[in-house]
Amino acid sequence: MNLETVWRAEDGARLAATVWRAGDGYRMISSAMLGGGVGPARWVLNAQVAGGYSRMDPVVHLTELAASYGLDGPGVGMLTAASVSRTMRRDDGGVRVSATVGLRVPTWAASPAGRPDPELAPMHLDGAPPPAWSPGTVNIVVAVPVPLSDAALVNAVMTVTEAKTQALLEAGYSCTGTASDAVCVAAATGGAGAAATGPAEPFAGPRSTWGARIARAVHAAVHAGALDYTAYLSTRNRHRPG
Repeated sequence: MNLETVWRAEDGARLAATVWRAGDGYRMISSAMLGGGVGPARWVLNAQVAGGYSRMDPVVHLTELAASYGLDGPGVGMLTAASVSRTMRRDDGGVRVSATVGLRVPTWAASPAGRPDPELAPMHLDGAPPPAWSPGTVNIVVAVPVPLSDAALVNAVMTVTEAKTQALLEAGYSCTGTASDAVCVAAATGGAGAAATGPAEPFAGPRSTWGARIARAVHAAVHAGALDYTAYLSTRNRHRPG
């Protein structure tokens, strides 16, 4: 997974995005707003937005960003308020993972109805209250160098989610993630740009060959990202006025 970091000016901030120009030869499963579902895709975009992001047309926004970076054909686009320049990358046995980890609003998946998720302490240098909509997000992109069946693709998403939650708990966060997390798993199909051969793998659970590698790589990336976020939060709060 050859990630390219690109920058843009938007909403008065300098914002990063990562671009993976995968090319032909991958089938992806994703929960992303742009390109979500299962099917062939040629690129993945993970774009940072400002903390007070208020656009109501995120798919249009992602489409515009993709075009500005020269991305064409089917692809997957994600947004996050986390710092994309701090993307964590980890590999395991041919599986490659990138993760952006923002935990401003850590969330338990099963929470009592009507109970708001607690926010972590404000991080604004000027001491102002946080904007009304400023979630952190955990976005994870996984590249697997072998074909995966439809069932294995779904199984891979489960494995990614389980490994992510394990990593967050071990890093000291009492949560399963955030309410806006997104995932993309790309499996090589043997076409141009990929080197996969043979039949599709039927399993991707954490005790299968490829699922175990996915789990370890995701765990390592998210755990490192969570610890980095903790350090970032601590640094920002130490420099707040008063």
